[in-house]
Amino acid sequence: MCCIMGWCSAKADRELMERCFERTKSRGPDSTRFADVGEGLLGFHRLSIMGLTPEGMQPFSLGKSYVVCNGELYGFASLRDDLIAKGYRFNSDSDCEIILPLWNEYGTDMFAMLDAEFACVIYDGMSGKFIAARDPIGIRPLYYGYDSDGAVVFASEPQNLVDICDKIMPFPPGHYYIDGEFRCYCDIAHAGKVCYDTHEEIYRNIHDKLVSGIRKRLVADAKVGFLLSGGLDSSLVCAVAQKFSSRPIRTFAIGMNEDAIDLKYARETADFIGSDHTEVVITKDDVIDSLDDVVKLLGTFDITTIRASIGMYLVCKAIHEQTDIRVILTGEISDELFGYKYTDFAPSAEEFQKEAEKRVHELHMYDVLRADRCISVNSLEARVPFGDLDFVKYVMAIDPEKKLNTYGKGKYLLRKAFEPDGILPESILWREKAAFSDAVGHSLVNYLKEYAENYYTDEEYETLRQKYIHAQPFTKESLLYREIFEKYYPGQGEMIADFWMPNRSWEGCNVSDPSARVLSNYGASAE
Repeated sequence: MCCIMGWCSAKADRELMERCFERTKSRGPDSTRFADVGEGLLGFHRLSIMGLTPEGMQPFSLGKSYVVCNGELYGFASLRDDLIAKGYRFNSDSDCEIILPLWNEYGTDMFAMLDAEFACVIYDGMSGKFIAARDPIGIRPLYYGYDSDGAVVFASEPQNLVDICDKIMPFPPGHYYIDGEFRCYCDIAHAGKVCYDTHEEIYRNIHDKLVSGIRKRLVADAKVGFLLSGGLDSSLVCAVAQKFSSRPIRTFAIGMNEDAIDLKYARETADFIGSDHTEVVITKDDVIDSLDDVVKLLGTFDITTIRASIGMYLVCKAIHEQTDIRVILTGEISDELFGYKYTDFAPSAEEFQKEAEKRVHELHMYDVLRADRCISVNSLEARVPFGDLDFVKYVMAIDPEKKLNTYGKGKYLLRKAFEPDGILPESILWREKAAFSDAVGHSLVNYLKEYAENYYTDEEYETLRQKYIHAQPFTKESLLYREIFEKYYPGQGEMIADFWMPNRSWEGCNVSDPSARVLSNYGASAE
């Protein structure tokens, strides 16, 4: 990961900006640079992934224009070749160096051209305007707020904007900002036309598009590793990557010392594909001791995000401390596309599709946020193959009647797509889903609940929860997380729309805990 910041005002306070920007130095520990640009300041923390030479350092400039970008631009080489043919010259192998030439040639149309996970801030030296943009899913973070004079300020994380902006909000994915307005260039969750491919065509397209998404994310000038939970999604990513790698890939799994569900499945997958596998085992003390740090780095109070982040944060911490890996591939975003355990209760195909659209729109506040923060705070870069734009657009367009779980097995289309390859054991390919936080060990969630239960009396809980109107805490655990959040992000609760929960309006989903463990169809997930 890298970290970017842009204070779009001639009155920008450089000393204050530097102090706020330093809070996220771990996103880009290799080097830092600021640039005075026209009527403002741009800042950049670098984590060297593509184009490792000093020439790849940002902000990049072209004439009087400047850009900072946190991103991976897949297939940038062909775009660069086209730009070279137009007379542009490049000083590095960095993918992000093409942004200003693209801006010169195509203006805001360029954002829809990118096959990328990115967030950027551009200063156009010709017009004197600042432009910002974010990828359609929001895999790369970007936040904004306004200073005391009303000037907009952008940054990779909300903690960069605390002390500068009164109200901090996430930059909407799939939008660009220009002339004081946010304009949508891609609503990836909304399928303009339903795809009525046959089952065989669907299997083939899901397979080929996901394989392509994985392969392009293996390209890096830094070393690549993989998170492996033993569930379907991460196992598929690892198995495909191993198929196209000439040596054993590095895989990492985490679990509680007493009841880790996924360690045995991750080991089974690793042994089958032949990866170089590492297990990280954690204790109750590790869970409780990391809670404050996890809420601070996440910038959320959401229950399921925090639960699932503790294991991810600790395994990434171990990777950072014990290896020279810089890039991590993960299995996020599959659930939103193919369904959770609770979407088995969808009353109709139309309702399934609406829920999928909602979840994709909100990804940047939940699973994608978790992956970004837990990985980047440990000076690593996250890559999410299931978030490949071509793959997401296709799956979202598939006739929802075919995505409903009428097969007796969730994610049936995805499983069938890879069944002929034989790259995973049948026991993994057809394994029931387990929630990540529960699969690290049921005890992880139990310890957090117990800690919160003992932290407040019933009277204290009822009194303190009333302070919050937006997303009011409804358990002692949710109150504890909100109180920690407010310590670091006072008054910024509206950054998160609400608690991630199953659709309570559906029969079988009116539950008081976000864990799939409380659903009647959880079944053999934990075995």
